[in-house]
Amino acid sequence: MSTENLPQSPEQPSRKPRVAVVFGGRSSEHGISVVTAGAVLKAIDRTKYDVLPIGITRDGRWALTADEPERMAITDRRTPSVEELAESREGGVVLPVDPSNREVVYSEPGSVPKALGEVDVVFPVLHGPYGEDGTLQGLLELSGVPYVGAGVLASAVGQDKEYMKRIFTSYGLAVGPYVVIRPREWQQDESAARKKIIDFAGEHGWPLFVKPARAGSSIGITKVGDLSGLDEAIATAQAHDPKILVEAAVRGREIECGVLEFEDGPRASVPAEIPPPDAHAYYDFEAKYIDSTPGIVPAPLTEEQTAEVRELAVQAFEAVSCEGLVRADFFLTEDGEFVINEVNTLPGFTPISMYPQMWQAGGVSYPELIDRLVQAALRRPTGLR
Repeated sequence: MSTENLPQSPEQPSRKPRVAVVFGGRSSEHGISVVTAGAVLKAIDRTKYDVLPIGITRDGRWALTADEPERMAITDRRTPSVEELAESREGGVVLPVDPSNREVVYSEPGSVPKALGEVDVVFPVLHGPYGEDGTLQGLLELSGVPYVGAGVLASAVGQDKEYMKRIFTSYGLAVGPYVVIRPREWQQDESAARKKIIDFAGEHGWPLFVKPARAGSSIGITKVGDLSGLDEAIATAQAHDPKILVEAAVRGREIECGVLEFEDGPRASVPAEIPPPDAHAYYDFEAKYIDSTPGIVPAPLTEEQTAEVRELAVQAFEAVSCEGLVRADFFLTEDGEFVINEVNTLPGFTPISMYPQMWQAGGVSYPELIDRLVQAALRRPTGLR
């Protein structure tokens, strides 16, 4: 019998992918993560995606937050917090731990838990430990939920500057001189650990940069001009991470290059140059985010230098087994060599951050950048790949 004249059931409209933007976190970079989330929430295409903002408080509670990007900006030189945006002081969001179920649940004490619907992909804009370092990525792998950015290993390596540099060296990428002081070294013999740094300075000269080994956004970093400032610099770094990294100054221009995953593989952006900030000793947190020291995009390089740094950025991306995106930071020395400083697997992502600016200069707008990252995450399965 012909079905040509029978009434047809109306087609059900396909559901838009649901993106959970997760931000805040327990690290010292909590505030700038909230700023980044505000920029992403403002720019993401709401006609293409449903969005669920989830903030993690400084004490680790997952909170349902207001979808109000205008409240997530730096005001009077102060960064916002998840605590200010949370819809409840006690309520919590729970992600599924069963790969067959992507339903997110919200609960408050004394109330019946409320289902918030399924999440198709997580866009983590967390910076630093407990989010950028593979911990959140591991949770999402267990849950079977796709996510934007690097996997567990690449995230962990990208957070730990020591092992990042070791991998770069093994792949033939040039790195500057450095020395590491681990927590046990400092606890067992402070004098010997301090001497290790002093001997390093004797070999490579002052100034030195003393850093937390596993932090970002230039937080906790001190430029030390001589021995008198060393102990204070060590204490500042250890306030953020018991493991510290000490680097010799590499004299040269600061050049950055973004890498983005396209359908056919990673591609590099046009590079940018970070000029020495007038009011700061180096490109620190305040120079980046508070005073918004502008970079030069594109960097004034020769065609050969531009091609070389773009190629090196993709090599660094592949060396660390990154996915989605990365910002690679280099020094261009006086003798024309590119020395890689680090990669950032979840770089600053506000509209004034260098990563979006570099892609904007190459014709990829901020909303398109977000879309490409979400689409790359949706194409990629969780688990071994």
